[in-house]
Amino acid sequence: MATTTPLTPPDQHRGPPPRLGGALWWALCATAALGLAVFSALGPHRVWGAAAALGYLAAALLTARGRSPRIAGAVALAGAVPLPLLWLLAVDLAQLEVRVVARSAGLLLAEGTPYLQHPVVPEDFNPYLPGMAVFGLPEALAGPGPFTDPRLWMGAAFLGALAFALPAGDRSAPLRWIAACPLVALPLAVGGVDLPVAGLMCLGLALAGRGRAGAAGLALGAAAALKWTAWPAIPVALALLAAASRSTSAGRPADGGEGLGGSRRPADRREGLGGSRRPADRAAARCGLVALLTAAALVLPAALRDPGAFRAHVVDFPLGLTDAVSSAASPLPGHLLATHVPGGRTLALLLLGVSALLLALSLLLRPPATASDAAARLALGLLLAIAFMPASRFGYLVHPLVLAVWAAARQTPGHPLLVRVGKQVSR
Repeated sequence: MATTTPLTPPDQHRGPPPRLGGALWWALCATAALGLAVFSALGPHRVWGAAAALGYLAAALLTARGRSPRIAGAVALAGAVPLPLLWLLAVDLAQLEVRVVARSAGLLLAEGTPYLQHPVVPEDFNPYLPGMAVFGLPEALAGPGPFTDPRLWMGAAFLGALAFALPAGDRSAPLRWIAACPLVALPLAVGGVDLPVAGLMCLGLALAGRGRAGAAGLALGAAAALKWTAWPAIPVALALLAAASRSTSAGRPADGGEGLGGSRRPADRREGLGGSRRPADRAAARCGLVALLTAAALVLPAALRDPGAFRAHVVDFPLGLTDAVSSAASPLPGHLLATHVPGGRTLALLLLGVSALLLALSLLLRPPATASDAAARLALGLLLAIAFMPASRFGYLVHPLVLAVWAAARQTPGHPLLVRVGKQVSR
């Protein structure tokens, strides 16, 4: 039995879309994983690369032999996530950020702030907002162990949020593909603070697309309390809510046929067309207020406890303004400018500001009409930000990747997919 997307007229003249789970795709994943196993200087990455390469290679061979994409994807996923994760948990090996999160939770319980007062070396710094310490609380309360490891809770938060953000009847196939993708599977196994942020951003945009302004604000506020990279999602969601509400007020259902709050009450339509304040204004204001209050409740207590430490950890260190150099040093344009060009740090920050301004103008001049459009807009903005940040790394690309794939997985027939991940075949 096959679940397919209804064809639009242009689709009827095209050949079948390429299958993302093909043998070539898994072979490329195996090559990337093997390269990481051979050339990486980080122990957790080498372990992941060796295990994932086996899983991806097995998936490529199964696909080449004609086995179903479901079986091949399950094999790839098993080799890329559970196998290396269980091994790393058994030998107590993790990426540095896992230990940073665990330490921040202990500091939060003991001193009321997750930040060391006098950080010296890069390992002393905690560049995450106070909400990230939540994932280290199980270890801080119950002690180190395989079931209290922060990466388990970060991965669970990511997968749970993303599952709720996907369409109810079509979750397993895109969720399985996203989790098996090397850029996601690697942090799921070795530890990735960016994953729960990406999952909550998708969930916030999905809720905003359904007109659930308050719930969207809660999800986006929680994401904003984890990392600065989640903050651009708030204005994108506000623009989406405003545009969707205006469309509903004009008599057109927004984003999948739902009006604001999942219904189209006559009173709301009358107020939207002739009232002094449209539902669009109230929905966006409610979402923004809830998001800001949620983020403030999670961030301000720790920030006010020691403002100097807060600034040093989450502002100065990520921007490269401290004596300690961040390990986030992938050769992206912003880092190359800051390192090799006189005045390059200022130029990189200027380009970062210009990117943010362009995103804001695009939201004002052409607001997103659907949650998928909003996710694509946010993915582009984050991609530019990652490129121009003075201290950045390739792992941050998980944000635009997850947003783009999620947007493609929930596209409507009137919006052609850039990536086809919603096709699921079962036998």
